Amino acid sequence: MRKLWVLLGAVVIAGGAGFASLDRETRGLVMALPTNTDVLFWNERQRDAAFRAMDRLPFLAKANVIAPSARPMALPAGKPLTIPGIEDYMRRQRTAGLVIVQDGKVRFERYGLDFDAKGRWTSFSVAKSFTSTLVGAAVKDGAIRSLDDKISQYIPGLKGSAYDDVSVRQLLTMSSGVRWNEDYGDPDSDVAKFNAAKPEAGMDATVSYMRTLPRAHPPGAVWNYNTGETNLIGVLVSSATGKTLATYLQQKVWQPAGMEQEATWLLGKTGHEIGGCCLQAATRDFARFGLFVLANGKDGDGRQVVPQDWFAQATTRQKGIGRTGKGYGFQWWTYDDGSFAAQGIFGQGIFIDPKRKLVIASNSDWPKASSGSQPVQREAFYRQVQGLLDRE
Repeated sequence: MRKLWVLLGAVVIAGGAGFASLDRETRGLVMALPTNTDVLFWNERQRDAAFRAMDRLPFLAKANVIAPSARPMALPAGKPLTIPGIEDYMRRQRTAGLVIVQDGKVRFERYGLDFDAKGRWTSFSVAKSFTSTLVGAAVKDGAIRSLDDKISQYIPGLKGSAYDDVSVRQLLTMSSGVRWNEDYGDPDSDVAKFNAAKPEAGMDATVSYMRTLPRAHPPGAVWNYNTGETNLIGVLVSSATGKTLATYLQQKVWQPAGMEQEATWLLGKTGHEIGGCCLQAATRDFARFGLFVLANGKDGDGRQVVPQDWFAQATTRQKGIGRTGKGYGFQWWTYDDGSFAAQGIFGQGIFIDPKRKLVIASNSDWPKASSGSQPVQREAFYRQVQGLLDRE
């Protein structure tokens, strides 16, 4: 998983009416929060505080609210799954929440870092897979006519830019061919300049920056991880549907799929949800999203929310990523065994294995964003759980 720079203005209020009006827990979180905007340089205590409170601190970032379902999907308890070494695994992962659902039943659920089932944890790039699912809903609704349409048909601000010849499908698979540098060690990278750039008057911040980029490859030829393009997918969905991402997610997924708790989606500097990041939700509701995907995008009443073949395309390899056994679909990381995952920096994830009817939702605070031993440990954990189920 590549790194992601979070758009947050970190201002700690140490006194005054604004601080006093906060509840006791939130005041404690405020005092632990960072004073710089780069998540990669927050220390462990700062991350532990911020990851559960992104949407509770209005002076850090505004967020749109996603209301829960009036009929939450039941998550009945199943046969408890005994996982050898689980305590050590959760300690090394710095796990805040871990929910394992198999065949619709909770086989394992545990929390750490003083987090619990009622709290909301930020998603980072797990949000990408939610955003791509909303494209499927927009196709089903007829708001997006075809994945082969040029995205400039829906976002006029991109006309005349390198994106003028890029299709919706190519945007979903991060194969636009438009030059983009996501190296967070480079202060001149696009992802660094993107966050700091001043948008053109009256234009969405994402569109304003992305339309300035030159072409590097023919559209569809090369896969290149690009968070800016997922933000652009979010603009695409809103432009096509005439609705905010939060509203559309509530209408098409959150309520129809039976999510139990309120969620929130952080907004960028021009008031649009950050399509590539920052959906705050309960770990159980992240697991419910996995069940929605396993149900092929059908709601609680059996109605199809996305096209019948949407997830068959979205969750299988569309582009190679240069790693054996893995690929990239429509904003999903794919495995050649048929499983797939949504992944975010610092250990956020939803792993889905249709063969075993398995969903593993996890929220964590890794010591590093995407390097170190934790990503490898998590991959091994997925395989361990699969093996345990196979031996039952």
